[in-house]
Amino acid sequence: MAEFAVLADGLVKRYGATTALAGASLHVATGSVCAVLGRNGAGKTTAVRVLTTLTRPDAGTVRVAGFDVLREPSRVRARIGLIGQSTSMDELLTGRANLEVIGRLHHLGARAARARAVELLTSFRLVDAGDRLVKTYSGGMRRRLDLAASLVTSPQVLFLDEPTTGLDPIARSDVWQAVRDLVAGGTTVVLTTQYLEEADQLADTVVVMDRGRIAASGTPDALKRRVGATRIQVVAVDAPGASEVASAVEAVVGTRADVTGRTVTADAPAGVASLGELIGELGRRQLAVEDVGLHRPSMDEVFARLTRRPLPYPTGRGAPAATAAAAAGARS
Repeated sequence: MAEFAVLADGLVKRYGATTALAGASLHVATGSVCAVLGRNGAGKTTAVRVLTTLTRPDAGTVRVAGFDVLREPSRVRARIGLIGQSTSMDELLTGRANLEVIGRLHHLGARAARARAVELLTSFRLVDAGDRLVKTYSGGMRRRLDLAASLVTSPQVLFLDEPTTGLDPIARSDVWQAVRDLVAGGTTVVLTTQYLEEADQLADTVVVMDRGRIAASGTPDALKRRVGATRIQVVAVDAPGASEVASAVEAVVGTRADVTGRTVTADAPAGVASLGELIGELGRRQLAVEDVGLHRPSMDEVFARLTRRPLPYPTGRGAPAATAAAAAGARS
């Protein structure tokens, strides 16, 4: 099996005076999830169309599942699946019938198509709804059926173009779990998304696109470290006590603490280890506090910094903090 399921270098695509791709390169390891982030017009969908043989680039080289997209498009198509931004099922057919039709279109015999439909309905928890018309399905059920349909031929690489747009949180969570199950089974997934939490939850590698170029790529944690250090944050009981808390924080982390009202913050290179030590120090000094935790840069901050797009809220808000439970080894 090849090390990379997707190898794209120097992709250029122009539409008249508009440059949709301006030399973008994308390398996706086999058996991984790669999330492509970018605001509208960044080039995400154009990149997916090139990788899935739907659009020819003006320049660049592309190999997907080991085959050249330009020279061997039919071999690439036989090894990939694609789910676009809108559902593609026939609403006047049942879920089971949709899957059977797709199986027959891929040259499966009638018996094999029926068996594959049952297998997929079971895998995606749609057995009870299998004989209902798709027009009666909820948004989350339709998206799961889309995923099932893309797997009729067991693709090596699955492309998902904003797969959870418009779904409620529960339906989105269902789709996320389905994607995790696919990857556990060996499928490589490339997904474009505007939901930064989605990238954080699913991706082994995150690629940030901006103006048709790759602004940055790496693991979610690596990109967060690139944006800024982990910071420790303590909320004192009252403003006068914040200075004493700041003294304790500086003694533990070895960096200068900033005080804003009752809130004390400082860089904490040692992360959770510093948090545990600080809790002990606060106890020794008999300093009461309302809250103590770690603030790690969020994917929102990564996206904003790398695309130079201001956040709609201060960076101290909207990102999760690790509470004192982290000191005992709990995952934040």
